[in-house]
Amino acid sequence: MSSFRALVLHDEGGKVVPRLESLDEARLPAGEVTVAVEYSTLNYKDGMILAGQGRLVRQYPHVPGIDFAGTVERSDSPEFKPGDPVVLTGWRVGELHWGGFAERARVKADWLVRRPASLSARQAMAIGTAGFTAMLATIALERHGLAPANGEVLVTGAAGGVGGIAVSLLAALGYRVAAATGRPELRDYLEGLGAASLVERAELAAKPTRPLDRERWAGAVDAVGGNTLATVLTQLNYRAAVAACGLAGGSDLPASVIPFLLRGVSLLGIDSVMCPKAERGAAWDRLAHDLPLDRLEAMTESVPLAQLTQWAPRILNGEVRGRIVVDVRE
Repeated sequence: MSSFRALVLHDEGGKVVPRLESLDEARLPAGEVTVAVEYSTLNYKDGMILAGQGRLVRQYPHVPGIDFAGTVERSDSPEFKPGDPVVLTGWRVGELHWGGFAERARVKADWLVRRPASLSARQAMAIGTAGFTAMLATIALERHGLAPANGEVLVTGAAGGVGGIAVSLLAALGYRVAAATGRPELRDYLEGLGAASLVERAELAAKPTRPLDRERWAGAVDAVGGNTLATVLTQLNYRAAVAACGLAGGSDLPASVIPFLLRGVSLLGIDSVMCPKAERGAAWDRLAHDLPLDRLEAMTESVPLAQLTQWAPRILNGEVRGRIVVDVRE
């Protein structure tokens, strides 16, 4: 068995300590497919895991990284053969199962998706869980009846990974997009992604004072939760929907049932972790076709694996713009 480099987390007296280590392949967990990982990515959940927050990891030592893209090295599954380009997001990889912050990973075949031919491994990780979630949210809104002619669509947390890709994706599909952010200095950046207007985060962040506000949005993608999601519900157009896919602003929902009863609005829950495989493939095909890769590149920064731990506090503090791709080979 050959060795590979990995970022390994250790529990030392209740404190999570990361170290770059050389591991033998024999230490990889069980699975039908071994992947030579090329790129991973830093998500908010990765930041929590690296900081030891939320009890997402129960057993140490542990290799984190909830996403990865690479090439099949060995396979005991008829579905994949050596050389196949693959992507993994979700399935609690990087939490309960060793993940992508390593040069190799071994996982169940059912967890892998064949990478679309038009996407490189780096581009697939620039998309990652964030872009996959944004695509699932867009599909859910479309199924609910959202169309460009319906009116303006709101994206909250627009400077983050999910929000940035949602802005780019919706704008490319012909929607007029309002980007909500607490960082007005990023106006040029967000307009470059396709935002037609900006909404100050503070307008949405206070707890709603009345059960219904004026109708503003034909639909919304909410990556914030908490008061923001509650406020968005009061501002949706009649029979419009919001796709909820994040909780950076809190997990509570101080909302009223009045918008549901008097305006017939809908709250669509988006889960990217356990999403069925058939839906995953369809979402990745849509991303490869619908997401402008130049806009994706504009929101993406690459960092080497050796510097990754420096970025974890930044993503937790809301200091990261767009997407962080991790080159596990550096």
